Amino acid sequence: MFEIFGIPSQALFGQLLLGLINGSFYALLSLGLAVIFGMLNIINFSHGAQYMMGAFVAFFLLHYFGLNYWVALVIAPIVVGAFGVLIERLFLQWLYKLDHLYGLLLTFGIALIVEGLFRNQFGSSGQPYQMPEQLTGGQNLGFMFLPNYRAWVIVLSLTVCLGTWFIIERTRLGAYLRAATENPTLVRAFGVNVSRMITLTYGFGVGLAALAGVMAAPIYNVSPQMGAELIIVVFAVVVIGGMGSIMGAIVTGFGLGVIEGLTKVFFPEASNTVIFVIMAIVLLVRPAGLFGRRA
Repeated sequence: MFEIFGIPSQALFGQLLLGLINGSFYALLSLGLAVIFGMLNIINFSHGAQYMMGAFVAFFLLHYFGLNYWVALVIAPIVVGAFGVLIERLFLQWLYKLDHLYGLLLTFGIALIVEGLFRNQFGSSGQPYQMPEQLTGGQNLGFMFLPNYRAWVIVLSLTVCLGTWFIIERTRLGAYLRAATENPTLVRAFGVNVSRMITLTYGFGVGLAALAGVMAAPIYNVSPQMGAELIIVVFAVVVIGGMGSIMGAIVTGFGLGVIEGLTKVFFPEASNTVIFVIMAIVLLVRPAGLFGRRA
C-alpha cells in the first residue's frame, strides 16, 4: 500500500469512491429537481419524500410480492411518478402563475404528510433491503477494493443523467419542452398538449427521485427519514449548479460528491459543511449558479 500526501491510498480512494456514490444520488435527485423547476417553475420540496417512497416501493415489492430489485427499478419510478402526476393534477396546476413560495410551501406540506404517514406505520428505524445477488462481491484493483454494487450505482446514475440531458437538449421532444417554458401559447399552436406535457414532466422528475430511492435501498436502510436527511444537501447542489440547469445538476452533483469525500480525508471537521460553504461562495460570485442563466 502506498501513500498520497501522507494518506494511505486505500483510505483516499475509499473516500473518493464514497464521494462518487453520494454524488450519484446528488446528481440524480438534483436532476429531477432541475427538470421540474425548469418546466413547471415549482420548487419541489417533496422530492426527498418521493425519493423515500421509491425505496419503500422496492421494499414492498420484495417483501410482499416477491419481486426483486431489477423489477423494482422499473416499477417503483412508475408508481411514484403516477403519485406525482396525481399531486400535479390536484394541486400544483393551480400554482404556476403564482409566486414560487406557494409551490414550495405546498410541496413542503406534502413532504411532511407523506413522511409522517410512513413514520407512523414503520417507525423511525430503518428496514434492510437485500442487495441483488448478481451485484454482490467486488473487484480488487490493487490500490482499493471496488464493490460491484457501488460501481453499478455510479454507472447507472451517470447513464440516466446523460440520457436525460440528451433527450432534453438534443431531441425534438426536448425542444418542445424547452419552448413550452418560454412560450406555451406558441407550442399549443403546433398541436402540442402543453398541460399534459407539464404533467408528464413532473411525473418524470418524481420518477427520477424514486429511481434514486431504489438504488439507495441496498446501501442505506429504507427509512422514513432517508429523504429528509438528503434533500437539504440536494437543494444546495441545485443552487450551486443553477436552478433549472440540467447539465449544472449533473456536473455539480458528481463534483460536490467528490469534494465532500476528499474533505473527509483532508479536513474531516468540514465534511458536513463544505457544500454549504461552496454554495455561499458561489451565490456571492455568481448568484444564478455556475451553469444558470441570469434572469
